[in-house]
Amino acid sequence: MGKVIACYKWVPDEADIKINSDHTIDLSKAKWKISDYDKNAIEAAVQAAQVLEGKAVSLTFGGANAKSSLKDALSRGPDEACWINSDLASEADGFVTATVLAAAVRKMEDVSLVICAEGASDTYARQITPRLGAELDWPVITSVSNISINGNTIRAERQLDDCIQTVEAELPAVISVLPEVNDAPLPSLKAVIAASKKPVTELGDKDLGITDLTSKTRVQSQKAYVMIRKNIIFTEGDALDQVKELVGNLKKEGIL
Repeated sequence: MGKVIACYKWVPDEADIKINSDHTIDLSKAKWKISDYDKNAIEAAVQAAQVLEGKAVSLTFGGANAKSSLKDALSRGPDEACWINSDLASEADGFVTATVLAAAVRKMEDVSLVICAEGASDTYARQITPRLGAELDWPVITSVSNISINGNTIRAERQLDDCIQTVEAELPAVISVLPEVNDAPLPSLKAVIAASKKPVTELGDKDLGITDLTSKTRVQSQKAYVMIRKNIIFTEGDALDQVKELVGNLKKEGIL
């Protein structure tokens, strides 16, 4: 019986992001949400905890605004939540984030598995899982599309560019899951109400001994990219010929 940790990130809703005329990004009116990819990680943790007959714990690292995420995370099935309340999160890179999360995991007892998404929906840097595994000195499995647990062994299918790779590791371990790993359900009204009664642990910098951490990288600026369309119009031949020509061009572009 061990704990399964689901790491998640509180991010701006991309639907509310505004792009200014100079391509700078305006987040001033954006609502915040749990990263969409992290919802699959939370569901995977809930399912794994059931197999291990343990507890699922949601874990997030964020400032004061991340407190709003706790109820949503708990409504998705975890038994309890842990919130690392730190101003470090506002400018944290992969090094700081993984170091802080590892410190929190070490503080918990009897952790069997840590599950992250392959990347967060705001940056998709894909650094946290390997860094976290290195910090904890645990086996790491990334790009996971299917998992099964038998005793103390986790078996995972990794979805790579040209094949499906199956690997096994002994627990405890750290894995990152792809959205294909499950269908993360919307919380029911009953689950939302029950979430308010579940335990939450709040940790600060001093609790984890992370007061002197400094990011290795810093964001200098952010600009939106501009998509330049080719505006190719297929007019020759009948509808079938036009569709074939479209498919042929999409294959050349590597889209299909």
